[in-house]
Amino acid sequence: MQPLPKKLQDFRYFLIVTWRHLNLPDPTPVQLDIAEYLQYGARRKIIQGFRGVGKSWITSTYVVWRLRMNPQLKFLVVSASKDRADNFTTFTMRLINEMPILSPLIPRDDQRNSKVSFDVRPAQADHAPSCSSRGVLGQMSGARADEVIADDVEVPNNSFTQPMRDKLSEAVKEFEAILKPNGKITFLGTPQVENSVYLTLEERGYETRIWTARYPELKNNYGDRLAPKIQKELLEGLVKPQDPVDPIRFSAQDLMEREASYGRSGFNLQFQLDTTLSDQDRYPLKINDLVIASVNKEFAPEKVIWSNNPEYVIQDLPCVGFNGDRFYRPAQEFGDFIEYTGSVMFVDPSGKGKDQTAISCVKMLNGNLYVTECLGLSGGYTDPVLDKIARLAKENKINTILIEQNFGGGMFAELLKPFLMRIHPCHVEDIRNNKTKELRIIDTLEPVMNSHRLIIDRKVIEKDFRSNPQETPERRLKLQLVYQLSRISRHRGSLVHDDLIDSLAGAVAYWTDYMAQTEDLNIMKRKEELLSIHYENWDSMANNTISQTAMGMTPQQIRNSNASTDGFISNAY
Repeated sequence: MQPLPKKLQDFRYFLIVTWRHLNLPDPTPVQLDIAEYLQYGARRKIIQGFRGVGKSWITSTYVVWRLRMNPQLKFLVVSASKDRADNFTTFTMRLINEMPILSPLIPRDDQRNSKVSFDVRPAQADHAPSCSSRGVLGQMSGARADEVIADDVEVPNNSFTQPMRDKLSEAVKEFEAILKPNGKITFLGTPQVENSVYLTLEERGYETRIWTARYPELKNNYGDRLAPKIQKELLEGLVKPQDPVDPIRFSAQDLMEREASYGRSGFNLQFQLDTTLSDQDRYPLKINDLVIASVNKEFAPEKVIWSNNPEYVIQDLPCVGFNGDRFYRPAQEFGDFIEYTGSVMFVDPSGKGKDQTAISCVKMLNGNLYVTECLGLSGGYTDPVLDKIARLAKENKINTILIEQNFGGGMFAELLKPFLMRIHPCHVEDIRNNKTKELRIIDTLEPVMNSHRLIIDRKVIEKDFRSNPQETPERRLKLQLVYQLSRISRHRGSLVHDDLIDSLAGAVAYWTDYMAQTEDLNIMKRKEELLSIHYENWDSMANNTISQTAMGMTPQQIRNSNASTDGFISNAY
């Protein structure tokens, strides 16, 4: 087998050739920087790049390049799931089969050749294949490799809780037993939680290199882990903080949209790779992002505009958030007042009265969510509590009631139904949540609040502040919705009481699928409908006038006859 041309022995040039074969644009400077680190970086390294930078594709190309340089090498690809690892090796096999320069690696008929494991043609007989794939929590004993590629071994499903992270941390220790002398271990990933497994790896001697989506501030939390290319460009003043690092792939506008979708804390993790949270970021839900208004239970404006201009601060409404937190009223309301798309109530039962039964009523219109009730009821599942819930459902014109299954496997819903049949018949369904509570609440509320689409009735805030007067001041404070909104973090058990915020998140989550709607689109649609009515009536009037003229009516007689239609058209237009 002929060696690679000297130029292609630089992995960056080989990557360019591969990208062109795949009809992809040439690698960006960031991708070439990652490629150079793959070739020359430490034997034990962690490559943290923002989502979408192409880490996996680059590294898959790196594997075939290394095998082309030395076909006796053995690679083990490990991912969070076996399927993901198989996808990595499948893409690697595709490159071998398609690229002429890699054709000497195509396996013989008597060699292993599957997405699970394959050999390259010049490889000598060995128990270990040239490349194989495993799931990180699967069976890895007996495997041997010159290089382990750990591709996204940390995902939400295996890092939600501390026991999960402990299990994952122990699993990746197995890589050391798999590795041959002088071997390499390369982790590719994006941290999923603040106390990521990647942080524990650094304590074991791994070198971390980070490529952020935006240039950070000169004074940042990355230290020497930030890619030298990014650090150098910042120091030399070639770029400004917050500029996109890879503008060819992700423009400033694109990153802004992603930040709105992920929420600030999620964006900092997934795109800025920042696992060190400041006090500001530790509590991701900001009271300042709420819109406080007088909310009608039947109608709402088509569009609501938020502003944090000081003139819109609500001065006479007590706020129990952090110092500096403020409530803001709408800066403007546009369009007509129209009926809500629907109304949902979420009930978080308290069981036998240990905590409060939390109730939240949330209505939706044009992608905005309106909170008309959010309160706690003491008394467990007694008749007065059930009766109150049914009456609140009637008062708020609720279409659907969602009940969290934390009591009796659906028994609360069965107890409530007779009261609803008598007071306010509506649809009832049980909801079961498996995701860690704090993460679920924040991931649901943060994007909605960041985009200023959560509008809370002023009366809800007033009632919240006056609630539970019989409790001690300390406990009374912790039972308030605004307190819970401002103090929740991603850490398990960050709140002593979380009933109200949990019920609010449950009601908001119901409307998640509808949030793609935009106010402007709906206003435009209604205007088009009104305009259509206008034209229909104009056409009818014109035809009528022609008929009247043919009948010999005078212009004044015609005007008198059409007066009522003119009025309708004027109003509609």
